[in-house]
Amino acid sequence: MTPLAPLVSDYFEQRLTVELGASDHTKDSYAYAFQLLFQFASVRLKTEPSKLQLEQLDAALILDFLAHLESERGNSASSRNARLAAIKSFMRFIQYRVPSALEQVLRILSIPTKKTDKPVVSYLTIEESQAVIDAPEPTTRDGVRDRAMLHITVTCGLRVSELVGLRLEDLHLEPTPQIFVRGKGRRQRALPLSAETTRALRAWLAVRGNAPVPELFLNARGVNMTRSGFEYILHKHVRVAAQRCPSLLRKRISPHVLRHTCAMNTLQATKDIRKVSLWLGHASVRSTEMYIHTEPGEKLEILNTLTPPNLRKGRFRPPDKLMALIKAASLRGANPLQITTPLRY
Repeated sequence: MTPLAPLVSDYFEQRLTVELGASDHTKDSYAYAFQLLFQFASVRLKTEPSKLQLEQLDAALILDFLAHLESERGNSASSRNARLAAIKSFMRFIQYRVPSALEQVLRILSIPTKKTDKPVVSYLTIEESQAVIDAPEPTTRDGVRDRAMLHITVTCGLRVSELVGLRLEDLHLEPTPQIFVRGKGRRQRALPLSAETTRALRAWLAVRGNAPVPELFLNARGVNMTRSGFEYILHKHVRVAAQRCPSLLRKRISPHVLRHTCAMNTLQATKDIRKVSLWLGHASVRSTEMYIHTEPGEKLEILNTLTPPNLRKGRFRPPDKLMALIKAASLRGANPLQITTPLRY
C-alpha cells in the first residue's frame, strides 16, 4: 500500500508550483477539490484523511464521490467536471511516480466529463441585490464586515476566490480608491471603487484590527475568510433579505450570482460588452457573450428595430359540429350512414 499524503504534498509543491507554475487561484481550487474528496473518502472508508492509501482511491470511489457532489452537495455538472479535472491532473502525476498504479490511474482518467447545458444566467435585480446588501446588521463587527464583502462583490464583480484572496496591500484608498485583483490565469486588473464601496471598506478597516494574516477579510477566528465561509454568510443574509424581498426565495443564489449581477448592471449601463469583459477580467470577449443572451433589454431593442412580416388576413370559423362528427367517424373506419345491424321482422 502507498501512503497518499506524501504524494499529495509533492503534487502541490513540485508539480503545480514548480513544474506547471500554477496560479494561486488554481492551487486553491484544486486544494478545495481534494479537501472534498478526502472528506468523502474518510467517511466512506472509516479512516482519517492522513491515513488514506493511494490504492483506496479507485475509479469506483471517484465515481461515487462525483455522484455525491451532485446529489447531496447540489453541485452543478460544471462544478462536478472541475473537481474531476483536478483529480485527473493528480492521477497524471501519479502514473509517473507510482508505475504500479498505472491500471488504477487509467481507469480514473477514462471517467468522462458530463455534458453541460448553457443555462440562462441567473442574476439579481436592483431591488434584490439592495435587500441582500442591507441584510447585515451594521451595528456589529460581523455585520460591518459582511456588508463590505457583499458590496464589493456586487459592485466589482469579484469571483469568490478573488474576494477571499484580497490582501490589505491590494486596497488603495488614496488618492483614488481602487483595488488590485489577482484573477484567473494570472490575469490582474485594477478596479476603481465607488464612494459607497469605499465607505463600507473604511468602516470595516476601522474595526478589523491586527491579524497574523495579510488577507483583507477575516473570519470569526481572526484568520483569512474562506470560500465556504463566504458562502455560508451569503446564504444567511439571503434568508434575512427574503423577508423583505420574497422574489429571492425563487432563486438559487451563490457567490457567482453576485458576479453575474455586476455584469448585468454594467451591461445595462454601458451597452458595451467589451467594457463588461474588461471589468470582469475575462480573457476573451467570447466569455462575456452569455450576458448578451440574457439581457432582455438588448433583445427588446433588437425587436423594436425589426420590421416583422405581415400576417395574412383571415378569420377562423369553427367547423359545423355535425360535419365534424361525420368526419371523425369516417376516420375511425365507420360509415355513419350505413346500417350495420340487420332488420328483423
